[in-house]
Amino acid sequence: MSTQLSVKADAHVMSPVPCRILSVEQELQDTYTLEVEPPGDEWSFLPGQYTMLYAFGIGEVPISISGDPEDSTKIVQTIRAVGAVTDALVGLRPGDYVGVRGPFGTAWDTQAAEGRDVLIVAGGVGLAPLRPVVFDVLNHRERYENVTLMYGARSPGDLLFASQIREWRGRFDLEVLITVDQADDSWRGPVGVVTSLVGRSSFDGDTAVAFVCGPEVMMRFTIQALERGGLTDDRLYVSMERNMKCGVGLCGHCQLGKFFLCKEGPVMTCAQMAGSCWIREV
Repeated sequence: MSTQLSVKADAHVMSPVPCRILSVEQELQDTYTLEVEPPGDEWSFLPGQYTMLYAFGIGEVPISISGDPEDSTKIVQTIRAVGAVTDALVGLRPGDYVGVRGPFGTAWDTQAAEGRDVLIVAGGVGLAPLRPVVFDVLNHRERYENVTLMYGARSPGDLLFASQIREWRGRFDLEVLITVDQADDSWRGPVGVVTSLVGRSSFDGDTAVAFVCGPEVMMRFTIQALERGGLTDDRLYVSMERNMKCGVGLCGHCQLGKFFLCKEGPVMTCAQMAGSCWIREV
């Protein structure tokens, strides 16, 4: 499967389409999930792709799509408030409008994982870009061998999609491993960094495929732990979301080595990125 998005020739990729907000749900103290009405009946996306969301009169930011790829009735975007634009976006309410461009970017190649063990490793809000992978794999569960979600957060109160995690933990066809950096009195699970979960899971390192998203330092150490477990760079996928501004590779803000991440990413294999030495940065 080619994971590169093909933009229709008649698509106005630089013109945000006004779309109505259907619902707003607070996930964490600074993180909200918006459900947005799609711009037309042919809306679809691949797991890992993103949209450019425009807060009218303020600015535009790239936001990964965090919903189910098989649900075309809404665009689901999970947003952490970290600046003027994201503050404005999470302050919107149902019935308000937001500008949407996209979807853009490359996708998690779930087809490459068919017939193999699947490892989904997330840190912090990195679970949002990976949630479509979980949906996609579970929608077609018979196509995969063992499936494991490993997720780490700073504290129990920082766990994203807590109710959905409880639902996933109730399944018999998905292993869910959760850890936190700092526990409180209510926490009964592991304490430590997410890389400590790699040794707790059973997977075939010779064939397994891993999808990894989170802070860059977390991704580096996770990749190294998975390599020690037998995974090779062509079976290690990461999402890089540095400084994306235009979505179509024109402005150059997101350049990393020879890549424009908004167009040739955000999802890439470590094999593709080998020349950038990104994995080995300290």
